[in-house]
Amino acid sequence: MSHDQPLLSRIDGPHDLHGLSEEQLQQLAQEVREHIIDTVGEVGGHFGANLGTCELAVALHSLLDSPRDKVLWDVGHQAYPHKVLTGRRDELATIRKYGGLTPFCSIDESDHDIMGAGHASTSIGYAVGIREAMRHGQGVDGKVVAVIGDGAMTGGVAFEAVHQAGGLGTPIVVVLNDNGMSIAPNVGALSRYFNRMRLHPKLWRAREGVEDGLTKLPAGLGERFERIGPQLKESLKAFWAPGLFWEELDWAYMGVIDGHDVPMLREALSEALAAGRPVVVHVATVKGKGFAPAEDGGLEGMEKWHAAKPKSIANGAPAPSRPAPANGAAAAPKPPQYTKVFGDALLAECRRDERIVGITAAMNTGTGLDILQKALPERYFDVGIAEQQAILFAAGLAIQGAKPVAAIYSTFLQRAFDQIVHDVALQNLDVVFALDRAGLVGDDGPTHHGVFDIAYLRPLPNMTLMAPRDEAMLVHMLRTALRHEGPVALRYPRGEAIGVPLPPVPREIPIGTGEILREGDGRVALLGYGSGVAKALEAADLLAAHGIVATVADARFAKPLDAPLIAQLQAEHELLVTVEEGVLAGGFGSAVWETLSDSGLASRILRVGLPDRYVTHGSPALLHEEVGFTGERIAERIAAAVGQGAKRPTTAA
Repeated sequence: MSHDQPLLSRIDGPHDLHGLSEEQLQQLAQEVREHIIDTVGEVGGHFGANLGTCELAVALHSLLDSPRDKVLWDVGHQAYPHKVLTGRRDELATIRKYGGLTPFCSIDESDHDIMGAGHASTSIGYAVGIREAMRHGQGVDGKVVAVIGDGAMTGGVAFEAVHQAGGLGTPIVVVLNDNGMSIAPNVGALSRYFNRMRLHPKLWRAREGVEDGLTKLPAGLGERFERIGPQLKESLKAFWAPGLFWEELDWAYMGVIDGHDVPMLREALSEALAAGRPVVVHVATVKGKGFAPAEDGGLEGMEKWHAAKPKSIANGAPAPSRPAPANGAAAAPKPPQYTKVFGDALLAECRRDERIVGITAAMNTGTGLDILQKALPERYFDVGIAEQQAILFAAGLAIQGAKPVAAIYSTFLQRAFDQIVHDVALQNLDVVFALDRAGLVGDDGPTHHGVFDIAYLRPLPNMTLMAPRDEAMLVHMLRTALRHEGPVALRYPRGEAIGVPLPPVPREIPIGTGEILREGDGRVALLGYGSGVAKALEAADLLAAHGIVATVADARFAKPLDAPLIAQLQAEHELLVTVEEGVLAGGFGSAVWETLSDSGLASRILRVGLPDRYVTHGSPALLHEEVGFTGERIAERIAAAVGQGAKRPTTAA
């Protein structure tokens, strides 16, 4: 097969790579890269990191027999080449679309996706468990490789797995995909020589034997070597840095390997796989490799092209900007993003009160904290992908009198649950949890939907839960949370806000108070929480067209609830409907039902929320339609319930 003949169209699975030459494998990696640029540039999706792993994916699958051998891709931002090589080449254009390929690895999508992952830092832990199960005779034996990024290595759970594997001597290979540094001078013959020495079992054991033998020399020489031995060993290990950390934890270290050189990758990986002990292969890749705006744009370019928007690339280059309307009319301004509203409001609060600081877990732009980072860098902290440490750090700050705001996606805050319970709520510390991406977030799917936070935070003593119905209320609630004594969780959705004017001066809202927005005729009352208020208003408008004039109220707080308001709504209406963008089990509607039940009040309640299952990926509009979280579907259920005159509480999800 000549170099000019295309290869990718002939690759239907990893086995098709096994007969290719290294020159052909290098060519195949470039074809995979071009396929991703063309496809993702058209449909949108994770971009930069995937362009950096094309050679790595090719090298791994050319050496391994997947799925018998296991390749574990941390997070999945870097796994598009893996998807292309494992039978999903022609489906790549459906990625992140409703009913299409998942944005991350999914065990339900392919036998080659060994673990489902959307949260970082988990691959090494999976790998240790899989390989130890193999060593104990469970399942089919094979090689195990975990591919983890340098960013994901900041997660504490990754270090826990490294510690365990070193102690057990688990024979796994970790590929540290480092796209945050340049290739060091020790890439070359001398580096490969050191790698071979450290990995060769006989030489490795021989070195230990020599060290032991030197201490047994006669005439006092042995004691002298024993005294200077530790310093000598540390000096030699330091010469091999940056592998010192790994060596001290009983891992062999190989690196730094050029992650875009297929022959070099194959050589290093072959030796690592044959070593029979824990090995890390440190690979340097370029985020955005092969796409100049990302590759040559420095950190700014890498961040901008972490994900590509639909139709953002044409003919391998950024697509030209769309021309302005021919008549010169300016487009109507769009409402601001909730994330930006929060970021601006937090900066204003920081300028008002020097005790306030912002904390992120490696998501500065995603949480809006980049605004604070640029304006007041001394009041901004990024702990890396380490949500547990973010909350412990916040607890320490609060103990000392600071007012920390931990801005973390709802789905990622789950990782710090014990710290929320034990280190913040138990001690009633003044920590504000700003939960971005609350609700169904869309294309990233079930790993990123923020649907559990109401249920997992509501049981905690001392915790206050609030959610704004619009961007103005978000500004007011942030001020309220920062003035409150004790932990507060403030949840708000992804995307555009409602479009109401922002208040010039924030005001405090009395804790645990709701608000009636629209009076009805006494038949139906809708009580919304957060984004559920807008859905309740939509449903009320539709019901009005059918002669049902519904009362609409904004609960504002899920804990403490406005019990008098709830009792009033229940007493004055035939049906009380709760609306929330969270799971029903243990959620806001459950809290309302518990409050009425504990008060001995008979009630008819229809709870509208999200179902007891993981919701797929797709645009929020499609997902809301699927689960019945639309004004139209809510109105239909209410009309049916009023017509039925049911006496028992019902669920609509």
